[in-house]
Amino acid sequence: MLSTKKFYWIAQIIGWSAYCGLLALSVFNDDPNRVNSTFLFNIFIVVFTGIAVTHAQRTFFIRFGWLSLRLPNLLPRLLLSSFVCSTLISLIDIVYDYLSDLDRRGIQLLDLSNIIVNVFAIMILVMFWNAIYFTFHFFQKSRKQEVSNLELEASNRESALKNLRSQLNPHFLFNSLNSIRALIDIDPIKAKTSVTTLSNLLRQSLVLGKEHLVTLEDELILAKNYLELEKVRFEERLQIEWELIPELESFQIPPFTLQMMVENSIKHGISNLKNGGIVKVRVFKTSEAIVIEVLNSGSLKSVVDLGVGIKNIKQRLLLQYGENAQFHLFEDSEMVVAQMKFII
Repeated sequence: MLSTKKFYWIAQIIGWSAYCGLLALSVFNDDPNRVNSTFLFNIFIVVFTGIAVTHAQRTFFIRFGWLSLRLPNLLPRLLLSSFVCSTLISLIDIVYDYLSDLDRRGIQLLDLSNIIVNVFAIMILVMFWNAIYFTFHFFQKSRKQEVSNLELEASNRESALKNLRSQLNPHFLFNSLNSIRALIDIDPIKAKTSVTTLSNLLRQSLVLGKEHLVTLEDELILAKNYLELEKVRFEERLQIEWELIPELESFQIPPFTLQMMVENSIKHGISNLKNGGIVKVRVFKTSEAIVIEVLNSGSLKSVVDLGVGIKNIKQRLLLQYGENAQFHLFEDSEMVVAQMKFII
């Protein structure tokens, strides 16, 4: 791929050469005898002068910051600079024609009306050159801005994801410690075992917390360990059921999302029921999506505040997948269903 600098010089040479080529063809059709070595050298002078003057104009644009001006402020400056450049090119061309007596008109070449015609003819060409150059520049600037915006958006998304992940670990730790605290007075031996389980959970959470995505298998292990702790606390009040498909265990999801769904089912569901209830984890696949559900006994009507967990999951799915992932919370057959759906 050509660099911008190489493309600029190639466009300069081809553009001015094409203009002079058309000019030479027009002269040849009018009078083939006029196309001689002197005429061809004059063509070379025009090409060289055009490239040199417009390149100097471009340098002037860059040095004085004209490339960043708005169109209303830019247009009068472009008209003035184009007039100066076209006058310079035209005078050099006319002087060479006069000195070489190319058109055999002698002093008539220095006639004011002839100079004016030449100046405005070349000014049209220079204005066309400026239009192409600024269009290309604005296109390049637009692309760079688009890339910059995408990089900024990616950076913001990454920061948002990191902030959301950092909210999960303290929340998870707080609830786990509460479970163990409730167990210490009841059964110290089980409390000791639970501490070991919690230690394993924290170790795993530190590992998973560094990842953008983890396998469903890792999330299930985390959720099973968490429910094991809660089972010790709730005893017979908590019934756990699993409906899993082994083939989907390699599917990747954001870390702690399933664990947070399980945690909410305990905190806002089972813990509010005198006789406890069921927590059921389901993973299945439809023709359109992979679905992960956590069902728990209870009703949404009794829930006053779902806390940061549900909001956190929704934000993470939105940031990570956009419209290709959805989160739903609803009731079905006297069960509260928290559902993540990943479009495939």
